[in-house]
Amino acid sequence: MDSLPNGDSAAAAAAETAAATTPSIRPQSRVTHLAESLKLENQLLRVPFEHLKKSMRANHRIIEKEMSAVTSSVSEAADRDMSKEEAVDHLTSLVSRLQGLKRKLEEGNRTENLQAQRCRARLNHLEAAQTENISEWNNTREKRFLVDYMLRMSYYDTAVKLAESSHIQDLVDLDVFQEAKKVIDALQNKEVAPALAWCAENKSRLKKSKSKFEFQLRLQEFIELVRADNNLQAIAYAQKYLASWGTTHMKELQRVMATLAFKSNTECTTYKVLFEPKQWDYLVEQFKQEFCRLYGMTLEPLLNIYLQAGLSALKTPFCYEEDCTKEDPLSQESFRKLALPLPFSKQQHSKLVCYITKELMDTENPPLVLPNGYVYSTKALEEMARKNNGKVTCPRTGLICNYSELVKAFIS
Repeated sequence: MDSLPNGDSAAAAAAETAAATTPSIRPQSRVTHLAESLKLENQLLRVPFEHLKKSMRANHRIIEKEMSAVTSSVSEAADRDMSKEEAVDHLTSLVSRLQGLKRKLEEGNRTENLQAQRCRARLNHLEAAQTENISEWNNTREKRFLVDYMLRMSYYDTAVKLAESSHIQDLVDLDVFQEAKKVIDALQNKEVAPALAWCAENKSRLKKSKSKFEFQLRLQEFIELVRADNNLQAIAYAQKYLASWGTTHMKELQRVMATLAFKSNTECTTYKVLFEPKQWDYLVEQFKQEFCRLYGMTLEPLLNIYLQAGLSALKTPFCYEEDCTKEDPLSQESFRKLALPLPFSKQQHSKLVCYITKELMDTENPPLVLPNGYVYSTKALEEMARKNNGKVTCPRTGLICNYSELVKAFIS
């Protein structure tokens, strides 16, 4: 985790390098850049909105279920010939049930208000992205990316501490990932019950996205029964929970059912792999993907996405040569590995940037060549000569010469 802040600085370095290619950036271009950046903030608003919709659906189901039960109970009581005492007891039980419904709705209402508050806080955060405070706003965004990365990598305690110390609890999805943590921990302990409960809770949305996650969980439960030599129980389980999937996943179902004959100690690769512990790791990864889709999150951590965007803008064939400058983030092996699958930056024209001032060398600030062959900008060398009685010093080799010995280089 110690390398994460360096990752953010790499993304910042991409922006700084791009900035170095133009002597001055107009305020209008900054506004345009900011507007383009905000287009990538879909997840920031989508997650609390999806959570709000989920809470509203859950409250609606509770109301429908309880009110239907109360209405049916009242109708039955009206059709029966009840004594006064029975009627009082019956009405008392209905009142208690309605009071329980009221408590559930109050709790649900608090959850909805919390999610609505987070939506508002995130809208305010985006509206606050003005050019005059862009540095502070970007700093907050970098912390959001770090928290998002830590939550996805299961560093929950560290993520909570960073969010609390930075006062960005409303801008990150701590409670959403805590919900996922319960399922992930259970799967890592080889328990599928919490994951199946999660599937039942989100059944309609998973069905709409044609998710196979519940089917994979059922298959794993079947495999565990076969591993324990409970063949009769495994067959009964398959009839109850797997038969309905036969029309859409027959090949996978047939392969798993064959384990009844091959057993868990088989050496046949086709079936041996089904009993390997890594199947549980696959379930964890599959759950993470389904969870992200459900809440409208990116499948990759936001930190990775922004780092890759920055590295792609910096990546050139020169970055992989031995004499690549150490100031280039891609001179570091970790960044080279991350940038390996990325395309090279499309550079139609070469640009010369002064080693001393980091400013662009062009016709207004032409390059000057020292006797040792190193090149620096006119502006930098004139300033150096003015302060040192006409002498200039090469910052890389230490060579000292007169300003009059410099040769002007022409850019074609």
